[in-house]
Amino acid sequence: VQLQASGGGLVQPGGALRLSCAASGLSLDDYAIVWFRQAPGKEREFVAAVNWNGDYTQYDDSVKGRFVISRDNAKKMVYLQMNSLTPEDTAVYYCAAGQGPKYSSIRSYGFWGQGTLVTVSS
Repeated sequence: VQLQASGGGLVQPGGALRLSCAASGLSLDDYAIVWFRQAPGKEREFVAAVNWNGDYTQYDDSVKGRFVISRDNAKKMVYLQMNSLTPEDTAVYYCAAGQGPKYSSIRSYGFWGQGTLVTVSS
């Protein structure tokens, strides 16, 4: 099983980025997919999750209204569209696959990608 996160980079405050998570070695539609992030010196925190078929999503309050998570099971891809970025969004972003029970709990996810760095700075 492999999850490959990509799309990170340097962006100015107010800008946008789209992260991608490519899955292989598993039936993606058996899993909920989540994005967590970890800023320097901080614990890994929940960002957004999407259920197996994409008809349910959950967001942390800090990104609600700015980030959108989506998935394409046919392509085995999950995306995180990030808009109106602020320096507080700077972190390594990880995608993960799991089967619950709690979307925002790190313990719900057994398969993790390697992370992609997002830096928001002027």
